[in-house]
Amino acid sequence: MRTILSLFILLFLLDCSSPKQQDTTGEINKQIASGNFTRATGLIDSLISERQLSEEQQWTLLFTRDSLHRVRLDFNKTRDEVVDWIEKNRLFTPSDSLLDRWEQLKILEFRIIDGEKRYFRNAAPNIFRVDVSARELTGVTPPTTDVPLDVLLVDAFQNKIKSNAKGKYLLPEKTMKAHYTLTVKADAVPDGEILKAWLPFPRKDVGRQTDIKLLATSQSDYILSDDKTAHTSLYMEQKAVGGKPTVFWVDFEFTSQGEWFDLSEIETIPFDRNSTLFQTYTAEQYPHIRFSENIRNLTDSVTQNAQTPVEILQAVYRYIASNFPWASALEYSTIENIPEYVIESRKGDCGQVTLLLITMLRYKGIPARWQSGWMTHPGEVNLHDWAEVYFEGAGWIPVDISFGRGKPVPILPGREFFMSGIDSYRLYVNSGFSGEFYPGKEYPRSETVDFQRGEVESDQWNLYFDHWKYKMDLIYR
Repeated sequence: MRTILSLFILLFLLDCSSPKQQDTTGEINKQIASGNFTRATGLIDSLISERQLSEEQQWTLLFTRDSLHRVRLDFNKTRDEVVDWIEKNRLFTPSDSLLDRWEQLKILEFRIIDGEKRYFRNAAPNIFRVDVSARELTGVTPPTTDVPLDVLLVDAFQNKIKSNAKGKYLLPEKTMKAHYTLTVKADAVPDGEILKAWLPFPRKDVGRQTDIKLLATSQSDYILSDDKTAHTSLYMEQKAVGGKPTVFWVDFEFTSQGEWFDLSEIETIPFDRNSTLFQTYTAEQYPHIRFSENIRNLTDSVTQNAQTPVEILQAVYRYIASNFPWASALEYSTIENIPEYVIESRKGDCGQVTLLLITMLRYKGIPARWQSGWMTHPGEVNLHDWAEVYFEGAGWIPVDISFGRGKPVPILPGREFFMSGIDSYRLYVNSGFSGEFYPGKEYPRSETVDFQRGEVESDQWNLYFDHWKYKMDLIYR
């Protein structure tokens, strides 16, 4: 699969052969920077229609046009709609000066698109998730976050058992049967065109996930990736029928078992800095894991009093949990560098703060890697991301920084259970981010970082999220 390029660096990579093409490319860059999406789209179509581009140049321009569409979908609210949501849900009318203040503080996210100020689709509820002073203006309960019911964790922690490894404790197992459906809208592609779908599937190489069984599929012919790549998927094809939706589904069963490491009990030894593991998981990984000056300065400040790897983890975890509240996120494919975005906007969803945590730890020479899939708590089934941190002598330890934010939990480690632990309500799908698929995708991914909802493409191009929907139904054994 070709490398997915950021919207913000796409066009100057086009090595156009003629002065006219170079002029048009420069004008496209200018129009995008000015927020003139319609004009930029027209110029892209004009350049493509000339049929003088290489395949790579045309592919890059098509993805640029697609990226503009993605940003439009994310920023689709007017100022009146933001005010209307606040009036209906927070029960007061914000003044223009208050809205302006929220904009200046980047609490209320917006873009200028075709000369109009357009707000992020979840900008209004995000105000009250992020800003304490905003919450004080209303007596209504704040909008929900991604933290599940703590009562499940309390019950599980009280029934944990000690494992053979020093400092490691196992939580009760949970077995779940899943019915996953991906439905492509009617006439998303012409009648008779082949649709190709990648559906999420449980990984077998995660020790906390066992007894995986594929029970049934919508198509008799399928390809299971079997953990050949960072994203575990079930691939199927189906011919579209005019006027009818195209439905892909899979039934599977799996068992998940949470674990917790008592950091005061584990024994760590110096890292083997020559090992492949250490060099791989302490390295930068562009575009989102980069040791920028901003990252270096912040991390050094946060960890200045930390001496050991455990103390560094504690310092970074506590800083992120205290300073970056959960908020509904922009689509990751529209963000140039996610950790930098979290620092600048002072907020982040589960995957965004996870990438910040990984980046800060790697910069300090502590191996850290991505894991993700779904949180499968009864009544709160949703996409979710977390991390693993490696300590020599103890192995890989789960870290869920997003669940580390929230109200106190009445167990011994409190909310910091998630600094070195994970619950049993998980579906593990990914062991890394921005990886390949098996079989490989030909066109750009809808989600360029994570893989949880699925991916769909035709013989012509990728189908973005507005062309299909997904659903996870679980039965608990």
